[in-house]
Amino acid sequence: MLRVVMLEDTPEEAAVLRGHLERYAAEHGLELSVSWLTNALDFLEDRPQADLIFMDIDMPGINGLEAARQLRERDAVTPLVFVTNLAQYAVRGYEVDAVDFMVKPVRYADFSMRMARALRAVNRSAQRSLTVKTRDGLQLFPATDLLFIDTHGHDVAYHVVGEAEPFVVRDSLRNVEAELRDLPFVRLSSGALANMAHVRRVRSDEVTLSDGTVLFMSRAKKREAQAAIAAYLGGGAG
Repeated sequence: MLRVVMLEDTPEEAAVLRGHLERYAAEHGLELSVSWLTNALDFLEDRPQADLIFMDIDMPGINGLEAARQLRERDAVTPLVFVTNLAQYAVRGYEVDAVDFMVKPVRYADFSMRMARALRAVNRSAQRSLTVKTRDGLQLFPATDLLFIDTHGHDVAYHVVGEAEPFVVRDSLRNVEAELRDLPFVRLSSGALANMAHVRRVRSDEVTLSDGTVLFMSRAKKREAQAAIAAYLGGGAG
């Protein structure tokens, strides 16, 4: 499921972009969900889960460039495409690592070409690797293979797909959570973070992961965790 967020204050322009996205998805067998926000303030405050962001530059209040700068302060990797009628400003996208820009009115032929480029960036983002320093040396693994992290005294354990034993590191879960803030991890309790991409079932206060591991949500974190998982798995479609 590709989660797309559109930031566009003009309903007609948003409808055109959504139509292009749905046509592209149908032509390429792509499963996606699309969320639409009309202003940058809601985007920055709500922090919707996204694999790809389309952002208008010319918006009232906080414009797209400023919103992108604030986004990059907490998320350096999610691919961003500017969609604008201000072509002279679009070239400044390099300042916020935008992967591309489209000039309105967006024609489908141009959209299709640039969407393919954006999807390559999404795939590169998904292939991000993590490195942890254990007592046995550095361990490198794809972020997508990290199932969950839990605490053991003053250590944290990284449970990785295909590894018989977790990678144990002297650290705090708070530090790890901050390092993974741009990845789809959710706090289940004071002692555990789970990769929402590996969640297969949520029942009462239990979360079942793709390898069969069952983790428990604490009473303090349960409501927030359930909402985050529901938004991630459902894509927050709007």
